Amino acid sequence: MSFEDYDEFGNYIGADLDSDEEEQEELQQQTFTRPQAATHAPLEGFDDDEDARPEDASMMEVDDGPHSTAVILHENKQYYPSASEVYGEDVEAMVQEEDAQPLSEPIIAPVKVRKWAIEEKDLPETRFDKGFMVDLLQHPEMVRNVAVVGHLHHGKTSLLDMLVFETHKLVWEAEKPLRYTDTHPLATQRQISLKSSPLSLVLSTSNHKSLLFHLIDTPGHINFVDEAASAMRLADGIVLVVDVVEGLMSGAEAILRHALLQNIAITLVVNKIDRLILELRIPPADAYYKVKATIEEVNTYISGINPDPELRLSPERGNVAFASSQMGYCFTLGSFAKLYADTYGSLDVDAFALRLWGDIYFDSEDRKFSRKPADPEQKRTFVHFILEPLYKLYSQVLSEDTEALKETLYGLGIELKSVMYKMDARPLLKAVMDQFFGPSTGLVDMLARWVPSPIEGATSKFVVAKISRTYTGPMNTEVVEAMERCDPEGPLMIQITKLYHTADAQDFRAFGRIYSGTLKRGMEVKVLGEGYSPEDEEDMVKVVIEDVWISESRYVVPALEVPAGNLVLIGGVSASITKTATICSLDIEEPYIFSPIQHMTQSVLKIAVEPISPSELPKMLSGLRSVNKSYPLLSTKVEESGEHVVLGTGELYLDCVMHDLRRLFSEIEIKVSDPATKFCETVVETSALKCYAETPNKKSVTTSPRWILN
Repeated sequence: MSFEDYDEFGNYIGADLDSDEEEQEELQQQTFTRPQAATHAPLEGFDDDEDARPEDASMMEVDDGPHSTAVILHENKQYYPSASEVYGEDVEAMVQEEDAQPLSEPIIAPVKVRKWAIEEKDLPETRFDKGFMVDLLQHPEMVRNVAVVGHLHHGKTSLLDMLVFETHKLVWEAEKPLRYTDTHPLATQRQISLKSSPLSLVLSTSNHKSLLFHLIDTPGHINFVDEAASAMRLADGIVLVVDVVEGLMSGAEAILRHALLQNIAITLVVNKIDRLILELRIPPADAYYKVKATIEEVNTYISGINPDPELRLSPERGNVAFASSQMGYCFTLGSFAKLYADTYGSLDVDAFALRLWGDIYFDSEDRKFSRKPADPEQKRTFVHFILEPLYKLYSQVLSEDTEALKETLYGLGIELKSVMYKMDARPLLKAVMDQFFGPSTGLVDMLARWVPSPIEGATSKFVVAKISRTYTGPMNTEVVEAMERCDPEGPLMIQITKLYHTADAQDFRAFGRIYSGTLKRGMEVKVLGEGYSPEDEEDMVKVVIEDVWISESRYVVPALEVPAGNLVLIGGVSASITKTATICSLDIEEPYIFSPIQHMTQSVLKIAVEPISPSELPKMLSGLRSVNKSYPLLSTKVEESGEHVVLGTGELYLDCVMHDLRRLFSEIEIKVSDPATKFCETVVETSALKCYAETPNKKSVTTSPRWILN
């Protein structure tokens, strides 16, 4: 090619050139065609014979084996190993455009672990065998279903913490309360209970008889009484916890009224006895009057609703206990009398306990009891035998006289290590009270005596009344007879009153009571919703029981089967349950449901919610369905204007609902309107004045009376 092949403007005018396609074909043939033999001529000065090669030249030759002559496209070639080959199959690799990811998000984000419940990492060590607890499920006469209720900050959770320390090998911390049944993270932050929490424990009576107690801790705030109502539907009795200083408050009154209407056995725990000593600092005689006034206040309220004398609460009857849950002791008159019997030898405990309450006096000289004081300064037996020893023990521990304390404890048979006398007053007082009172056998004796067992259905008015009041079917069927007998061989009937979300908030576990039959893992059952009836079977599905557990608040104990009379957690049935439900076996042809829960209050506060990003509306709707399951009295609906409305019992209630909606169930930002309060009007009377109104054409006049609204 020369300059003659180009004109003066640089255009090519020479011979025709081969096309680029032909050049590419020749290049591919040269690249992918392997010659069969070498055809080059030997270079001058070099010999191409085998003998002329160096000895280790054969080691430099690599035998690649047979080579493929297939054409490999560029996009199918792999020049570098993939991300899965380098980092493993568990790593997610994403290829994005430049600047497509915001700076607020890391390039490699950590794995997000969803954990919205406080749980034990491993099964904690208990002082009872968990296998023995599962065996007790088979004996309903040794089971008690109890709800722990009361006003806000009266010590319900602390009372259960005391029982947890007695049954679990945990470390007590004076500065940090345990609050074992508060598993919701928001409850830990606010230091109040927001959800009911079941807890099953094996406790021993004073006669060393082991019983299985299904306890349910309930919130005390007035906004969360729906949780207490759900727990009381399943329980056979309640423990009303009352602060001895504050007395009966409005929250406890509402719970008492509901318990009397539901015909549930009532027991009383007068808590925070040490406040009389440490805060009020009143003398023992005045402390007795304060304790008596608190008990009479409860009895007055009960008699105003139901004057039945069998409902009276009194220490000499054994249905009242005294406690300081933070110091870890609880006693009754019987358990304190047993302390004297263990210290001073043989003693008629029952007869002595009856003389420890009321206007009964003890003459130290004659060593006799009388109902009339020998002198005006003589002290009642409750002051002389119970309050004064408590006052002296508190004063000795809080004083700085270590030698006097050692002498006092030696006389009581309490042995402490020398290093323990150097502790602060609070842990030292806790250690002394633990050894002085021992386990809370008095509380266990009270519950074992006054709360009926599930097997007492045929003779207990409480259990029979519960079934007749809550079961919507006819009462002369074999199903009802099996429920009254608590028959483990009868047809399966379970009442579900609460749904608890899992730790990752992706599913729910149904909590209920087995009235008859035996629930087994893997069995197929019917789940009947609140709208089910034999005439309309639309709200009925058939499911398979995936898991069965016994709840321990922060962990669960799996079980293969649970018979009638017990409270149980069920997995795999929550998808078709909104609030409450009835689970029955397939062999019941025309089943009936348990009636929905009659709550003590109703939802009166309303807010409207809306996602900030309209595209996230499906996530918010899914979260609303989940949060509706989590709160018993919560109501969600869509109004005619298209607003999504949430109705709750109060401001704190809706604040917790929105926390769960934003954090647990939807994980999106949501706008909330100003709250609106629901109110009602009614006609009280008719006014004497008449109202005149003209029609639009002003040709006629109508008159109507004026209504007075209230």
